[in-house]
Amino acid sequence: MLDKVHDLFRLRTSPVIFFVSAGLIAVFVILTLVMPEGMASFWGAGSGWIYDNLGWFYISGLTIFLIFLIIVGFGRFGRIRLGQDDEKPEHSDMSWFGMLFAAGIGTILMFWAVAEPANHFAEPPRGESTGVEARSMEAASEAMGFTLYHFGLHTWTIFALPGLAFAYFIYKRNLPPRVSSIFQPILGDRIHGPIGKSIDIFAIVGTIFGVAVSIGLGTLQIHAGLAQLFGVSDADWNFIIIIAVVTIVATISAVLGVNKGIRRLSNFNIWTAIALLIFVLATGPTVYMLRGTIEWAGVYLSMLPELAFWNDTLADTGWQNGWTIFYWAWTVAWAPFVGIFIARISRGRTIRQFVAGVLGLPTLFTIIWFGIWGSGVFDIEFNGDGGLVDSVLEDGVETALFAFLAEFPLAPVTSAVAIMLVGVFFITSMDSCSLVLDDMCNGYEGKAPLHQRAFWTVAIGTIAALLLTATGEGGLAALQEVALVFGLPFFILGYFIMYNLSRAMREDAGEVGFLRTRRWLQTLPPEEYERRMEEADASLAEAVVAPDYAEGTQPENAPELEHAEQPPVVEEYRVRTGETPIIDPANPGDTGIPPRG
Repeated sequence: MLDKVHDLFRLRTSPVIFFVSAGLIAVFVILTLVMPEGMASFWGAGSGWIYDNLGWFYISGLTIFLIFLIIVGFGRFGRIRLGQDDEKPEHSDMSWFGMLFAAGIGTILMFWAVAEPANHFAEPPRGESTGVEARSMEAASEAMGFTLYHFGLHTWTIFALPGLAFAYFIYKRNLPPRVSSIFQPILGDRIHGPIGKSIDIFAIVGTIFGVAVSIGLGTLQIHAGLAQLFGVSDADWNFIIIIAVVTIVATISAVLGVNKGIRRLSNFNIWTAIALLIFVLATGPTVYMLRGTIEWAGVYLSMLPELAFWNDTLADTGWQNGWTIFYWAWTVAWAPFVGIFIARISRGRTIRQFVAGVLGLPTLFTIIWFGIWGSGVFDIEFNGDGGLVDSVLEDGVETALFAFLAEFPLAPVTSAVAIMLVGVFFITSMDSCSLVLDDMCNGYEGKAPLHQRAFWTVAIGTIAALLLTATGEGGLAALQEVALVFGLPFFILGYFIMYNLSRAMREDAGEVGFLRTRRWLQTLPPEEYERRMEEADASLAEAVVAPDYAEGTQPENAPELEHAEQPPVVEEYRVRTGETPIIDPANPGDTGIPPRG
């Protein structure tokens, strides 16, 4: 049945993964529209249990993941290249850096640049337990320490750990771009079976929820800016228009692909964000902001060892649940998508370059970004007329950025630029997400019909629009709680990632030279393998269904592995001599395989 529907719509994907994922998402949307309060209550109970019982698990786990990445990145395995041993990076450093933010936390930086320092300044996270008085200089220092903790090394660890694993298994072992591929050392060719498909379906659904929450929150911020500039009302159709515009542009970008769409938008946005940052620095208290940025970097580094294990045990204020644990659980929910996307743009880099780049560069930019904006907030409160923090607390965090820009010259222009930045950051999040979701369903990169690729951006936009307008805060709250609950299994996945990645590197790497590794043949899902066989695709000369490596690529001193026994589909549709395919790339039509039927 699913195959017939699949062929009717001219798709090229895994029918089970695609339709089951879409069906589960549709069921959630329908139930939320029918009973938003009930859904919010149900999922809220689950997220509440996580808050009350597993906060320590998130805090300690992320620190363990960070330590693991540093050890792997700067140990002997750091020299392994994510791709062929002589492969070069596909994208320039600047384009790579821009796309990291496009899929990562570019949207979050815009949303919280002013709001988080202002909130922690007015309500110090550890105020009563440490004697820090609200709105004092000590409160300002602690506010910046917590803000940078939330958006620095630990947040990027959430993306870097799965990203490194995906890059290794996809480009070193040539496995499908799916979450199930991470389990290949344990599951073998069962990554194509029910267990593997269940993992991928769960990952797709959880990613959709996490990104849809971000789109919903971003829509609120864009609307707040438009309301300030043009007096746009709170009517539902205004929210629908905002989401529709973002979705249309994201769909076009996704159809164009990484190089023509996402890369160009990402480069444009990162340069525009830097220009806005320079404008704020130049027209504001420049020296004050520069001094503050350096000081906040020191505050962050000094507080980091304590915060990395701080669980609010003694005071037990509950503050950590609403901020730190919420951030970690929500961000983890869309870590599979960001991880695969970062892997996709990082091919050809060494593990050391990957770890240093994904952890170091964004964290450095985050320190500069929040250092300048946060110092500007404190300057207004301590040396100016004040009132900005009160405005943020009264009007909501979505208005914070625009209230801040109102204190600077050319406020209408900079606010318009900020609205555009928020919009484009959400566009690049949606289009990169759609590409990754499509690859996860297909089990390979490329060759997907354009309407199939566009489906995911439309789905994300539709979910955000329906839940934001038809159910109001109830639907968005329910979706947020779902994302938090789905984030827990993904967080547990981190421990499997560490084990499987370590095991794979030990299996593949030798001890001499530049760590020559086995060259793994490309692994395709069975249904895609059959399609390419019928098309006489020459790429099958280097493809298998059961994960396997090429003959003659066994490095010295590496443990022996047996070649995988290929499933029946290979015996039926592929002509092989021993372990070497006889499909001639120069004459791929001559396969000797009779047509079906």
